[in-house]
Amino acid sequence: MYVSDQERSKAFFVEQLGFELLMDTHFPSGYRWIEVAPPDGTARLALVLPAPGFCPAGKPGASSLITFMSGDVDAQFRRWSARGVRFTQPPHTPEWGGRYCTFEDPDGNLFGLAGFGEVAQALEARRQVESERRAAERLAAQELAIAQTVQARLLPQGMPKIAGLDCAAACVQARSVGGDYYDFVELDGDRVAFVVADVAGKGIAAALLMANLQAALRGQCATAAGHPERALARLNRMLFDSSEPSAYATLLYAEYAAASGLLRYANCGHLAGLLLSRHGELRRLPSTATVVGLFEHWSCQMEEARMAPGDLLALYTDGVVEAFNADQEQFGEARLAAILRRHQDEPASRIVAAVVSAVAGFSSSAQQDDITITIAKRLDSADAGAAPPSPTV
Repeated sequence: MYVSDQERSKAFFVEQLGFELLMDTHFPSGYRWIEVAPPDGTARLALVLPAPGFCPAGKPGASSLITFMSGDVDAQFRRWSARGVRFTQPPHTPEWGGRYCTFEDPDGNLFGLAGFGEVAQALEARRQVESERRAAERLAAQELAIAQTVQARLLPQGMPKIAGLDCAAACVQARSVGGDYYDFVELDGDRVAFVVADVAGKGIAAALLMANLQAALRGQCATAAGHPERALARLNRMLFDSSEPSAYATLLYAEYAAASGLLRYANCGHLAGLLLSRHGELRRLPSTATVVGLFEHWSCQMEEARMAPGDLLALYTDGVVEAFNADQEQFGEARLAAILRRHQDEPASRIVAAVVSAVAGFSSSAQQDDITITIAKRLDSADAGAAPPSPTV
């Protein structure tokens, strides 16, 4: 519908008629596009200015008669009249029955307001469906917000307090909730376990399995001190018994002893962890077992590595290395390793931020998968006392 003043017309439909504002967009060319809709969402009306090359025949005040349906024309007439709407014809009963009246907008565009038995009933039924749909959407949004808050609290709220260790992590979810998980589990003495996992699937289902995984893992770590392979075997059985047959997770568990720098790890079908020495040499921590939760009978093998002062450990999920650019190239492990080398002398928090920023800049489209990265650096003795703790992102 053509109008002479979009702001005035928007105020008329939204404030006087009670319509919903669906869109109000300014384009680089300076053109503005506004769309409004009746409260029941049964129509969309565009309020546009005549422009060269854009339906030049249209002009304000000459739009064809648009008729809105109402379950109670007389009541609507009274409400809109009280708000200053100018009616050119009051409600009356035409030959076809029902009730009908006409009104104008500020430009003189003419509208009809009509209602009769069957139409009123159909309109009321449609309004009821629309009302229920919107109520369901509001409830779903509220439940999703609660789930997002709960899941955020499952991730570590601080870094482990292990002398000579600088840690940081980030989890950037593709949706409000997701299946990526990382953890720092402080064990007895000077030991800490670094954990990164990726639950199959996305959304609420993956988030629920992630919560189950987190609770089970922490419980097993507390009861199987010094024997992580037993803890992981019990974790697998618990997930197998309590989830759908197709549910599973990849997981990398790395247990670090601060005094010796010894790193004992099990990679359960996850992407290889990266251990970067202070001299730039890279060691991969490949799979030592299959995924957890998919098979009833399962075992894992622990492998060992050592972190010397200045070494860096990076654990991550596929949202990092499998991000695509416009040429359909993956970000890949080589780019990740290059970033780690470039920022190796910086605090762990800056390394994490650099990785997340690089992946976001590399990808050409909206984020498709959760991005999770954890960094642990063994500090030189000269830096151990001065390094501030890195935050969780």
